[in-house]
Amino acid sequence: MKNNQKILIVGGVAGGASAAARLRRLDEHAEIVMFERGEYISFANCGLPYYIGGEIKEKAALTLQTPASFHARFRVDVRTFSEVTSIDATNKTVTVKNVKTGEAYTESYDKLILSTGAEPIKPNLGAEDSARVFTLRNIPDTYRIKEFIEQNNPKRAVVVGGGYIGVEMAENLHSAGLDVTIVEMANQVIAPLDYDMACDVHHHIESKGVKLLLGTAVKSITDNGSSLQIAYEGGEINTDMLIMAIGVKPESALAKNAGLALNERGFIVVNENMLTSNLDIYAVGDAVEVTDFVTGQKAAIPLAGPANKQGRIAADNICGIDSRYTGTQGSAILKVFDMTVATTGINEKTAKRLGMKYDKSFTYSASHASYYPGSVNMSIKIIFEPNTGKLLGAQVVGYDGVDKRCDVLATAIRAGMTAYDLTRLELCYAPPYSSAKDPVNMAGYVIENILTGKVKNFHWHDVKDLPRDGSVTLLDTRTTIEFENGSIDGFINIPLDSLRSRIHQLDKSKPVYVTCQVALRGYIAARILMQNGFDVYNLSGGYRLYHSIFSNRTAPKNPVVLNPETQRAEKKVTTLKIDACGLQCPGPIVKLCGALKQASPGDVIEISTTDPAFASDIQGYCRRTGNLFQGMTSNKGVSTVLIEKASEDAQNSCNVDNKNNKNLIVFSGDLDKAIASFIIANAAAAMGRKVSMFFTFWGLNILRKPERVSVKKDFMSTMFGRMMPRGSKKLSLSKMNMSGMGAKMIRGVMKNKNVDSLEDLIKLAQSNGVELVACSMSMDVMGIKPEELIDGVKLGGAAAMLANAEESDMSLFI
Repeated sequence: MKNNQKILIVGGVAGGASAAARLRRLDEHAEIVMFERGEYISFANCGLPYYIGGEIKEKAALTLQTPASFHARFRVDVRTFSEVTSIDATNKTVTVKNVKTGEAYTESYDKLILSTGAEPIKPNLGAEDSARVFTLRNIPDTYRIKEFIEQNNPKRAVVVGGGYIGVEMAENLHSAGLDVTIVEMANQVIAPLDYDMACDVHHHIESKGVKLLLGTAVKSITDNGSSLQIAYEGGEINTDMLIMAIGVKPESALAKNAGLALNERGFIVVNENMLTSNLDIYAVGDAVEVTDFVTGQKAAIPLAGPANKQGRIAADNICGIDSRYTGTQGSAILKVFDMTVATTGINEKTAKRLGMKYDKSFTYSASHASYYPGSVNMSIKIIFEPNTGKLLGAQVVGYDGVDKRCDVLATAIRAGMTAYDLTRLELCYAPPYSSAKDPVNMAGYVIENILTGKVKNFHWHDVKDLPRDGSVTLLDTRTTIEFENGSIDGFINIPLDSLRSRIHQLDKSKPVYVTCQVALRGYIAARILMQNGFDVYNLSGGYRLYHSIFSNRTAPKNPVVLNPETQRAEKKVTTLKIDACGLQCPGPIVKLCGALKQASPGDVIEISTTDPAFASDIQGYCRRTGNLFQGMTSNKGVSTVLIEKASEDAQNSCNVDNKNNKNLIVFSGDLDKAIASFIIANAAAAMGRKVSMFFTFWGLNILRKPERVSVKKDFMSTMFGRMMPRGSKKLSLSKMNMSGMGAKMIRGVMKNKNVDSLEDLIKLAQSNGVELVACSMSMDVMGIKPEELIDGVKLGGAAAMLANAEESDMSLFI
C-alpha cells in the first residue's frame, strides 16, 4: 500500500461518503478530499418524501453527517459547493469550481473515485421552468416542495411516474392533504413487479383515495398562471403542482469528457473492482454499469445499498485489498401507505425478454399463525428454473412480515439455493411472528409439488383460452357461498368436501381445470382427481389472483369511517370482539352468525377480518338480516366492522313476505326489452317502491356512454367493445330489426305517441331513485370498464343482486 497517497472523491452522498469513511479506516495517513456540488453530504436520500408528508418532522434528521462532523471523525477534507468540472487523466488533476464565487482551481490526485450519481429525467413537455413543477433528488428539492405546499396551500397534485419515488411522493402528498393523481405511461406502477402482482397495489392505492391513470403518456404541460394543465391522449387534468418522477439518467458527462469508457446508455463501465477504463480512476453508485447477479447481463440498477457496497469495494482496492463486487440482484422494498411491496432477483418480464426457461408459482400465506390476532395474508410470486428449481426472483406484496420473507428469499438467491432448499429452511416460529410452516417454506412446498409432478398448473392468462364447449371440465371447488359471490365464467361448482361423493359426475375422458380461492383446495382436489385417473390442472393463485387482475379498480367514493368512542359515549353498549383474520369466506360470516346468536339486542359485534369478500358484502348481509351496520375501517389489510344486533321484531321484519321492493335483472341488450324494463321500473318507483335494476352481460350495453371513452384494454376486450353497441341509441330490436330500420321505426312511433324515449326513461328512473347496478363480473368478461358507463351506475356482484332480491316481492328477469 502506498503511504500518504492523495485520493479525491467526486460526490459526497451514498457511495462517495461510504468510500471516504472506508478509506480512512484503512489508511490513517492518506490525504482524502471529497467534493460535493451541493450544500449537503451523506443525506438520507430515501427519506426525503417522508419529510414532505410530515412523517419525518425535523430537517436535521435528513442529514446523517455534516461536513464538520465528517471531518471531526474521519479527517476528510469535505468541500461543499465545489463542482468538479473536468478531469485531466493524463496529468492526474481535476478542475474544481466554487459554485458560489465562480472561482476555479486544479487539484492533483493519486487515485480518483467518481460518485456522481444520477439526475432526474426532465422531458421537454413545456412548463419546465414553472414554479409548480418539481423533481425530487436532493435536500434543496425537498425544501422547495415543502415550502410550496406550506406557502401556496395547493389542493391538487399530479405525480408523473409510478416508480418508487412516484408512489412514495403520491402517498406523502396525500398525507399532506392534497388530492393526488399518479399518471404512468406503463400499464402498472412499480416496474420491478410483474403486472399480476402490481394489481393488488393498484387496488390498494386507489382504496386510499389516490387516483391512477395507467397506460397514459403525458403529451404536454401548460402553466396558465393559477394552475397547470396536463394533456394526455384522451383527456387532460388540471393540477396545482406536479412532481416529475419518470426516472433518472447517469451524470456521466465528467467521465465521458475524461475519455472513460461508457456503455450505450451512458453509464460508466467498471470492472468487478469498480475500476474504470483508467487504472487510477474508480466509479461507484448510480452512474455505473453493473452486472445482474441472476442473469449475468449488464444492467443499470440505481439503489442505495449497492452504491454503499461499491464505495467500500473501491476503497479496499485503492488500499491494496482485492475486494470484488459480485453483482446487483435488485433487492428493494417500498411502503405504499400501510402496504409493503418487496422484490429481489428478476421478474417474469425479464425472464421472457431474455428468452430464459422459467416457471412461476403464486402463494398466499398468513403473516403469522392464523389463530393469533392480526394475521394477514401476503402474496408471494417466485420465478424459478423448471428443471432444477433454482430460485431466480421473488416478489412479495402484503403487510406485516413482508420484509423478512423477501430478505430470506434474497439470501437464498444469493446463495444459489433451490425451491427444495426453501422447504428445509428452519426459520423462527412463534404464533405472533410466523407459522410452523413459514410462508417461505410454503412457497418451497408449492414449487416442489410442481417440480415432482404432484400437480400441473395453469395460470390466470390461460383462462380466456380454455374451451367452453364441454370438451374440458372447468371446476370450482370453493364453497357454494364463495362461488355465488363471484366465479370465473364457465366453471361449475363442486365444493371440495363433496368432491369424493360426486366424482362420478365428472368425465374421466376430459381434462379437468380446477380452481379454488388461493389454489390450496384446488391442489387437494387435483390430488384426489389425479389418483382417480383424471388429467388435472390447478389454477396457480386461484380465484383470488384472477379476481385481483380482472376486477374493476373502484375506490370507495364515500368510505364509511366508524368512531367507536363517540358511539359508546352516546349509547352504552356491550361490544363483542371477534378476530376472523386469516379466515377465508365463508369463515368470517360463520363466526359473525355465531356471535349474533349469542348477543342480545343492542349489543355490538366488532369483527376484524382479512377476507375482502366479507368486507364488500357485509352491508348487504345486514340489510338481509335486519341487523344494523355501524361502519367499517381498514388498516394494513384488516377490515374492522361494527354491527349492532337488532331486536327480534326488526330481524323478523326483514324476513316477512310483505316486502314490496322490486328487483329487475336485465340480461338482454335488445331495445324493446330495455324500454319495457325501464317502463316497469319507473311505474314501480312512482308507486313509492324501492327499485333495483341489475344489468348483466348484454344488458350492460344499455348503460354504456354513447361516446368513445379512452381506456386501456387488452386485445380481446377492445374487439368486444367494437362489436357491441355503444349505448342505448345503438341497441337493436329483438324481432324485425331490419338492419336498424325497425329500431328507428319504434323510436318514431314512441315520439308520435308522446312516449318517452329510452334515454329519457333512464334519466327519469335515476331521478326517481331507481338503483342501477352493473354486474362487475360481467363487465370483466365483456371487457367493459367503469369509465365507459353512464354516470350514477353502481358496481355490484351476485351477492348484491341476491340481497336486493331477498328484500323484494318481485324479481323479474328480462
